[in-house]
Amino acid sequence: MALMQTEENKRVDTRLKILEKGAEIIHLKGYNHTGIQEILNAAGIPKGSFYNYFKSKEDFGLQVIDFFTDLFPGMIGDILESESLTPVEKLDHILARFLTVFRERDFCYGCPIGNLSQEMGDLSQAFRAKLKNAFDSMAEIYTGLIQKAQSQGEISDDIDAQKAAYFIVTSWHGALGHMKILKSTEPLENHRAMIMENVLRAGAE
Repeated sequence: MALMQTEENKRVDTRLKILEKGAEIIHLKGYNHTGIQEILNAAGIPKGSFYNYFKSKEDFGLQVIDFFTDLFPGMIGDILESESLTPVEKLDHILARFLTVFRERDFCYGCPIGNLSQEMGDLSQAFRAKLKNAFDSMAEIYTGLIQKAQSQGEISDDIDAQKAAYFIVTSWHGALGHMKILKSTEPLENHRAMIMENVLRAGAE
């Protein structure tokens, strides 16, 4: 039994290593410009092992989207769990954190979900469904924070929490595209200011 568990753990670890390395390459280069052998080389996995863990490159790409979807909450978990921040402050801290992240990355990469949406959204129904789930998951976090802020009187009840949340997500991806062009965080700073000073403050008197 212990040997079986060890082998299964090794299999899980190897699969995760392939996902992590592949996700990193796809984040930078895109899905279509990333080859299976390149992923295996980066992961240090023997040639031919890929299909022991994934049915196809498409299957791998879909699992990469799940990987990125699960990554987002972990990157902001400490903010979400903070007891010293109000819901609005949490929203602001999240936007500020990613502003810092992209500054440190020299304004490269962007959001992997946004990148894949641009690349694969028109080409694959399977990708489209996974990407929709990823957007929904991000928006759900913001919707929850906005609703909590409304219940605590920080934000007007006149604001549609879900629509505001999706606006934050979609406008953020637009700002990331502009960031890449300008090689500056200015678009992200503008986005943050507009969200905090206008969208979430509208009718808050």
